[in-house]
This record gives sequence, C-alpha cells and structure tokens, in this order.
Amino acid sequence: MNAWLNWETAGVVVGALLFFWGVGAYNRLMALRNAIGDAFTQHDAHLKARAELSDRLLAQVAPRLPTEQATFDALAGAQAEAQAAAQAARPKPWSPDPVGSLAVASALQGAALTRLLSLLDHHAELRSETDIDGLVTELKLVERQRAFTRQVFNQAVTQYNEALHQFPTRVLANLYGFSDARSL
Repeated sequence: MNAWLNWETAGVVVGALLFFWGVGAYNRLMALRNAIGDAFTQHDAHLKARAELSDRLLAQVAPRLPTEQATFDALAGAQAEAQAAAQAARPKPWSPDPVGSLAVASALQGAALTRLLSLLDHHAELRSETDIDGLVTELKLVERQRAFTRQVFNQAVTQYNEALHQFPTRVLANLYGFSDARSL
C-alpha cells in the first residue's frame, strides 16, 4: 500500500510538471507570436506613411514631368500592390505567405521610389522647390524608420522561430498548430 502511494504521488507530480511546462511553453509561443504582431504594427505604420508621402510627391512631380509617366505609373502600381499585400498580412503577420508577398511588393515599391528620387536628382530645378524637397527629406526619414522597424520585426520572427524549433516545445507547437513565421 505504501509503495502504491509513492508511485501514485510520483505520477501526479510528473503529470503536474508536464502540465505546467505545457502551459508555460504555450504562453511563451503566444507571447513571441504577439511580439511579431506588435512589431508588424510599427512597421505597417511606416509603410502607410511611405505610401502617403509618395502619393503627395507624385502629385507634386507628375504634372511637371509628363515625359516620365512610365516611372510614375510604375511607382503607383508598386504602391498599390504593396498596400494590398500589407492589407492581407495585417490579420496574421506571423503567417508566411502574406508576409512573403508583402516583402516582394515592398521591395518593388522601394525600387520604384529609388527611381523617382534618382529622377528628381536629375531635375535639380524641382528639388529646389521647398514643397518637393521637404517631401523628399520626409520620405527619406520615413524610409530609415521603416528599415529599423523591419529589423525589429525580423528579430521578433527569429526569436519566435527559434523558440518554435526547440525540443520539446516543437512537439507542443505541432499539437497546437504553431508554424514558422517569415521575415520581411
């Protein structure tokens, strides 16, 4: 009878330890996944600011350089694609497919913006106007901030993915449907 109590007690203790470990591991994965969401919110704010500033810059520059319409159309198209991709990624920024689409669309938008800024460098008369020069300066600041928030997002993704692949947490992650996140 006494030996039975010892085995029963040991089983209860082991079961309790496994239960509390499982709760802790689940809560850690949720906290790390929520950190991805928080980091994405910061990055998304800069994506919106970049879109708004580039729209304002296009409105100022496009009427003055009608021969460069292809550049403006490329930027507008890339921007629309980036906004659609960001919209798709907002509900679940830890989901790899929408974030991958956003990474590609954001890179295309960045390349189109670079072409526009290069074009403005060749037209110094436009850059000398305070409206346009102010927008360019503001846009460059937002781009630096966006690059920083992108780095914070990618660090959050790395921490989450590392925790996800640690044993024995991986077993629990598979059980509850946690999957890898994707960097921007």
